[in-house]
Amino acid sequence: MITFIVSIALLVLGFVFYGRFIEKFFGADDSIKTPAVSQTDGVDFTPLPTWKVFTIQFLNIAGLGPVFGAILGAQYGQWAYVWIVVGCIFMGAVHDYFSGMLSLRNGGASVPELVGKYLGNGFRQLLRVFTLLLLIFVGVAFVSGPAGLLAYQTNGGFEIWVYIIFGYYLLATLLPINKIIGKIYPFFAVALLLMAVGIAAAMMINYWSGNFQMQELSLKGLKNLHQNPAQNILFPMMFIVISCGAISGFHSTQAPMMARCLKKESYGRYAFYGAMVAEGIVAIIWATAAMNYFGDANGLNEAMLPKAHNPAWVVNMISEHWMGKVGAIFVIVGVIVLPISTGDTAFRSARLTLADVFSYSQTSIKSRLIISIPLFIIGFVLTQLEFTTIWKFLGLSNQVLSVVMLWTVAMYLKKSGKNHWLLTIPAMFMTTVCASYLLVAPFANGGFGLDVKLGVSLGIIVAFIALGSFLYRTKIR
Repeated sequence: MITFIVSIALLVLGFVFYGRFIEKFFGADDSIKTPAVSQTDGVDFTPLPTWKVFTIQFLNIAGLGPVFGAILGAQYGQWAYVWIVVGCIFMGAVHDYFSGMLSLRNGGASVPELVGKYLGNGFRQLLRVFTLLLLIFVGVAFVSGPAGLLAYQTNGGFEIWVYIIFGYYLLATLLPINKIIGKIYPFFAVALLLMAVGIAAAMMINYWSGNFQMQELSLKGLKNLHQNPAQNILFPMMFIVISCGAISGFHSTQAPMMARCLKKESYGRYAFYGAMVAEGIVAIIWATAAMNYFGDANGLNEAMLPKAHNPAWVVNMISEHWMGKVGAIFVIVGVIVLPISTGDTAFRSARLTLADVFSYSQTSIKSRLIISIPLFIIGFVLTQLEFTTIWKFLGLSNQVLSVVMLWTVAMYLKKSGKNHWLLTIPAMFMTTVCASYLLVAPFANGGFGLDVKLGVSLGIIVAFIALGSFLYRTKIR
């Protein structure tokens, strides 16, 4: 219980103190007009109340990520606590804040345009393709998953639910942001928060009533407890599995959408840094619940051994056992509605990104259709792939995007005459994580299967090569 409470407290304190430091370090200035004010078009550039921007950003970046990712990460043991807390405060929330604020300062620009401005046109062209693919795969993943669950629960056809979800996605992508997303999503965000708070409350009540014990963080517990450690290597694989809640490149694709709705720069700390901290809290709650409901991480691993037992099964077990019928409702909202609310904003972000590429105005419904229809055709074709294939692509590519964004912000800081090491160190760490994953992960997980010590050593070398290239480019400029 102490570990759980301290973890939550550290995340809150991180928002209050480190978040305020990052805001001052960036130099948020309310005298500068935001794109929502200077470029209002009633479609994508629309001023929204700060609480709505926060809840929409939180829902866009969260969905199932801090629930399923935290449960899968909890299989590795207590290192999940360390990574979520440290990663969220010093990497993820900083990454999200700068992603949003740089977009704000650049007219609501999408990720490829920001990367191109600070890292060069080559990176711009690469990121245009990479980001679009990532967004489409996120959208497809959050069509296939909910469609499969709905088909199972209603005994209906998978393809019928795919059509229904895609139909909704098309509406949410085309309509002005304040018509569906601005009206409904704040309530979905509240539902996600209530779901997490309900689980936390039930967990503490069960602990105080003596129904189960809660593991505390200890040096002995800081080891890989996964049931198959040879295939699930603690470093770097856990740092890929737990992205939402610690650091996630996908968040940088969502920040520009909300940067186009923010009224003042000072609200950025709440909308971007604060939303990420809220996600970290949700991740801590679910990682703790998963580890302790089954006794410990070893118990969780044993419970997950049957093929049919996955994170959705864990959510169902914990929610219904601790919260009864209310828990069952939370399961439906959490496992079906929330991923849909992330998938549609992924497609909307893809539309905005593609529009930025061609400098194509999105004020008319016709222009939005011209860009959206091809995206949805590609997305529908990709739903025919195995869900596991889609998900494997997402894991690593998500963190690769976070690496690119961290180096982009580091370059911005260097060009602005500020201390770039604040972002350079996280960029080096995540470069090591991604490079090591590619080298040491088994072939089945998309890696080359090298010896762990060799692979991680090479990953560190790659990070220092990236640092050398960064410093050389800044010196040339």
